[in-house]
Amino acid sequence: MSKVRFDLTLDFNETKDLINAVGDEVTCIVVSEPGVGKSSLLSAIAVDNGDAWRKPSDDCPDDKYDYIYVDCPVKDMMDIAASIPNHASKTLEYYVSSLFKLGNGKPKIIMLDEFMKAPKLLQIIFTRLMLERTVGDEPLPKGSKVFGTSNNASDGVGDAMLGHVGNRVCKVSMSKPTHEMWNVWATANGIARPIRAWASMNPKAFKSYLDRDQEDNEFIFKPSSTAKQFVSPRSLAKCSPVILKRDMFSENAMMGALAGIAGESFAKSIAAFISVEGKLIKFEDVIKNPKTTAVPDNISALVMMLFEAVDKLDKQDELNSYMEFVNRIKSSEVQSIFFTMIMRTKPRLGRYNQEINKWATENHMIM
Repeated sequence: MSKVRFDLTLDFNETKDLINAVGDEVTCIVVSEPGVGKSSLLSAIAVDNGDAWRKPSDDCPDDKYDYIYVDCPVKDMMDIAASIPNHASKTLEYYVSSLFKLGNGKPKIIMLDEFMKAPKLLQIIFTRLMLERTVGDEPLPKGSKVFGTSNNASDGVGDAMLGHVGNRVCKVSMSKPTHEMWNVWATANGIARPIRAWASMNPKAFKSYLDRDQEDNEFIFKPSSTAKQFVSPRSLAKCSPVILKRDMFSENAMMGALAGIAGESFAKSIAAFISVEGKLIKFEDVIKNPKTTAVPDNISALVMMLFEAVDKLDKQDELNSYMEFVNRIKSSEVQSIFFTMIMRTKPRLGRYNQEINKWATENHMIM
């Protein structure tokens, strides 16, 4: 019988905005299946706050917040706080780890990553942090925010929450991104064009095992499968350097690496996209001759050409010219890939372009 999701889920941006708004008073525990972007919530919140923090090693004294990443499953009691003897007073004093940067008085945003995989004793310590904004006996500075992440219990990867904690936090289910949402991020982060084109043509790779009728989906994570390699937003991103640097090793090594990251089904499926990349008509040639440049019959090649254009277009006259080529594409669904990516990654360029607006008016039914 197919599994059906009945609970409400939030997308990445909704989850991020909720944490940033209420995280000083309400602790959200964000759950989802592996590889969908939970761990990137902290850096995304930093961007929204106008701060420079990007990764745990960053030291950004001008930021409004300190951003604290806690990898819960690998921490021990001594990594959080410890009682240290004071020989002068013959008492024990509580020392909090420098991880929390309590000495500077700046408010913190703390992410307890994989919280429900932490040992039970640490979950108890973290529970006070989540409920009272206190590390051991030391309170966090006013305005500090705390949230956690973990996997769905149904994922079967060892996540459990203490019974008395569940009613004290806000457990939020985060959905996988759609292929369109992921491609916006991928375009902004320089992910290889064959991967972005493949994602556009394979939306089922962004389905969840919790969705209806996904038993035969060969790409996605399934708790019932023993396979450790599968397609996820995370694994697709990790495939990018393998494709971008493929001239440095053999084709067999590339295919083996892609299979080792995102699964054999993905490696076989994306091979066609990689093989045609070197044969694409160049963006500059399309701009020069948009009315006569041949429109490829190969959909993989055509979609990659559109992604190259999205990467390079930055002037209205160039977009006008390229739209002459796009309008010659027979499939309005393929045209919509270009329209969607322009509007989502370069909205100012698209919003004020007459050709884009004309296309949107004529094709509003498919959008």
